[in-house]
Amino acid sequence: MLLGVFGLTVGLAIGGITLIGVLGFALNRTAHEEAAKTAQGVVALIEEDVLTDSPVPVAGTDVRVQVVDAQGRVRYSSVGADRLVPMLFPDELTRAFAGERVLIDGVRLGIEGPVLVVPAGVGTDEGHFTVLVAKSMDDLYRSASVVRTALLIAFPLLVAVLAIVGWRVVGATLRPVEELRRGAEEITGGGRAGRLPVPASRDEIHRLAVTLNDMLSRLDAARARQRAFVADAAHELRSPLASMRVQLEVAQRLPGDTDWPAFADDLMLDADRLSRLVDDLLLLARADDSAEAARRTAPVELGELLTDLAARYPAVVFTTPAEQFWTDGDADALRRAVSNLLDNAGRHARSTVALTVGADGDRHLITVTDDGPGIPAADRERVFDRFTRLDDARARDAGGSGLGLAIVREVVRLHHGTITLADAAPSGLRAEIRLPVLPE
Repeated sequence: MLLGVFGLTVGLAIGGITLIGVLGFALNRTAHEEAAKTAQGVVALIEEDVLTDSPVPVAGTDVRVQVVDAQGRVRYSSVGADRLVPMLFPDELTRAFAGERVLIDGVRLGIEGPVLVVPAGVGTDEGHFTVLVAKSMDDLYRSASVVRTALLIAFPLLVAVLAIVGWRVVGATLRPVEELRRGAEEITGGGRAGRLPVPASRDEIHRLAVTLNDMLSRLDAARARQRAFVADAAHELRSPLASMRVQLEVAQRLPGDTDWPAFADDLMLDADRLSRLVDDLLLLARADDSAEAARRTAPVELGELLTDLAARYPAVVFTTPAEQFWTDGDADALRRAVSNLLDNAGRHARSTVALTVGADGDRHLITVTDDGPGIPAADRERVFDRFTRLDDARARDAGGSGLGLAIVREVVRLHHGTITLADAAPSGLRAEIRLPVLPE
């Protein structure tokens, strides 16, 4: 605010100085033009040889005219001008003969204030004459002085008024910003979810408050998802760890003739499950880092990738396509996503699982179809949430950790694609992945 007042003061000061300068220039120019116009009128009279011993006619009481010859003698004069003594001293008269304007004291002519003398030369049969026109500058200087005084008096008052008005206006404008700051401070200090006050005015501050509240809503939602994810991850990790702990505690009390290889196999199953769960969590964490995922992209040929993948699943029906389907992405991540779909389909299929790849308009289409019981339409969006299991998949050994489809969705999202679930004919479920086509 103080900086704004200082800038306003400087601007007004520069404007006042400029105004006084322009006004002074305009007044001086007007006086010069009037005196020069009078001098040219007298020159015309001399050229027409109409001047007599009578006073030279002039307009106004603040103008004096003398016509002097080359020797500095006064030949003609106006009313109020001396008929014997030139109005200029010899050195000033020399400058006037050279065409230079001279500023003298008006006391010589009985006029208050400074007087501007404008010369004009004229040649006749009798010789060369110089017309001297004296124009009083007192009224003009008084006008400039009045303006200067008025500015000196009005300037501080104007600055004070503008400062007060500016302070009130800026205060009223920034009051909503201060309310936003206090609201943000309360939310930050309390560590709780909240909303910033939205001003009633439909201006930039209103739009800023709405945008910040939207951001807070997204942050609250992300924080809630993070807390739920951490809680679910801790719960899922605790189960295999608890099972391994129980087995180890039992092993401490087993006799020496226990079948330790079988016991180790059971323990290894829990270790493998724990390892898969950690791998899934790590993959999801990397998927959340979009910048890191973008650095791992490269051209991928989907036909070759799916051919290699289908070879690992003897029960999967897949025919290698005759044409190539190129996209841009992470081959390992895409392979993991399709593998999760195949694992899920194989776990629920009654007999067959089909894998295809083809074109769907301006996108590539990968489908995984099984003839299992399918998923109800109401649950087809929910199954993509992390740690989600349907009622028939509650068993952890059979249903997995609930991260498979979540991983698929994150991988497809990072590849700017979409995944949908639909009914298969005559029964079962069809998962459809659509990926962008890599430009030639």
